Amino acid sequence: MKVVLIGAKGQLGSDLTLILKTNGYEVVSLTHANVEVTDMGSIRSTLIPAQPDVVINTAAYHKVEEAEGNPAQAFAVNTIGPRNLALVCRDMELPLVHFSTDYVFSGLKGSPYVESDPVDPANIYGVSKAAGEMVLRYLWPRHFIVRTSGLYGKVGSSGKGGNFVELMLQLAREGKSIKVVNDQILTPTSTHALALQIAALIKTDAYGTYHATCQGECTWYDFAVEIFRRAGLNSQLSPQTTTQSGVQVKRPPYSVLENANLKCIDIDLMPSWQDALQSYLTERKIEKRN
Repeated sequence: MKVVLIGAKGQLGSDLTLILKTNGYEVVSLTHANVEVTDMGSIRSTLIPAQPDVVINTAAYHKVEEAEGNPAQAFAVNTIGPRNLALVCRDMELPLVHFSTDYVFSGLKGSPYVESDPVDPANIYGVSKAAGEMVLRYLWPRHFIVRTSGLYGKVGSSGKGGNFVELMLQLAREGKSIKVVNDQILTPTSTHALALQIAALIKTDAYGTYHATCQGECTWYDFAVEIFRRAGLNSQLSPQTTTQSGVQVKRPPYSVLENANLKCIDIDLMPSWQDALQSYLTERKIEKRN
C-alpha cells in the first residue's frame, strides 16, 4: 500500500513514517514545503502524480492561544485544509485519514467522551477542528477522523517547541521550580503508540470517527509526577490551577476520550498512558547511549 503522509516532519508524522515503513507501506513523506493544504491547486498537483492508496493528513494549526487572535489562519488550516483534501480524495477515490482533538469537547461532561457525543468546543482552536471534521464528513464518506489528546513524541511538537515530557525533564535537571496545572484531566498519548494504531486502522475499510488515546486518565500535574518518578529525578514540583497558570484561553477541564469505536471493531491497540510513558523514556535512554 502506498501512503501519502502530509506533515511528515511533525512529531506524529515522524513516528507514522517509521511505523508505516516498518509495516511494509510505501510512504511518500510531504512537508509544508512540498504541499500547502489551504491551496487546492497545490494538493491536486501533489496527489495526482503520486497516485497513493491512502492519504494521511497530520497538518494542523494547534497554537491554542494564537488561534484566538488569528482565527483566519486556524480555520484555513484546520477547516479549509480538510475540505480541500476531501474534495481531491473524493475525485481520486482515496481514503483520507485526518486527525482531530479532544478540544472539540467542552470538558463539562465529567466522564469519558465517546465518538457519538455532540461536540461543544470551548475555544477557537476547538471550533476550527470541529468544523474540519464536519466538512470532511459532509464531503467524503471514505474517511477516518481520529481524535486524540496530549500528544508527545521524540521529534517534539514543531508548533510548541518540544513536548511536555522533554520540558519537564529539562526543568528538573536545571533545578528550576516547576508548577503544573492540576485541574485539567486528559490522557497523555505517545505518538509511537498512536502510529501503531493508525497502521492497523488503515488496513480496514471501517470508515468513520475514532478516538485513539492511551488508556486511563490523569491531570497534567499527575503526568509530571509520573515522569519524574520513572526518570528517577527529584524536582521542585507543585500543582496550580489553570487560572493561576495565567493562560487566557479556556481549556476543557475534563477531556478524556474513550476508544469506543476501536473496541467495537476489536483493534484497540492503545497501551496505558503509564506504559507508553515508560516506553518513551526507555527508548530515549537507549538513543542517548548510542
